[in-house]
Amino acid sequence: MSINDSLSICELCEHVKHLGYAISGRIRLYGEEFEVVSDPFLEDDGIAVRVRSKRNSTVRVLQLPATVVQSMKSRSLKAA
Repeated sequence: MSINDSLSICELCEHVKHLGYAISGRIRLYGEEFEVVSDPFLEDDGIAVRVRSKRNSTVRVLQLPATVVQSMKSRSLKAA
């Protein structure tokens, strides 16, 4: 994953947590509601969380939309 030098993976994950993608958070993505059961982590070329849906209690990895990650990068650059 190509991250700006001013923003480490750990910092990016911390910022994403503040958007509600943290343990015990509830999110709605891709037309489905999820309970977040892990903090964000690096997965392939993006950031992901482990979730459980209302329809299925099996825990699975959910890749966050690139727009969420990009918005966090943009906010970090504006704050700098």
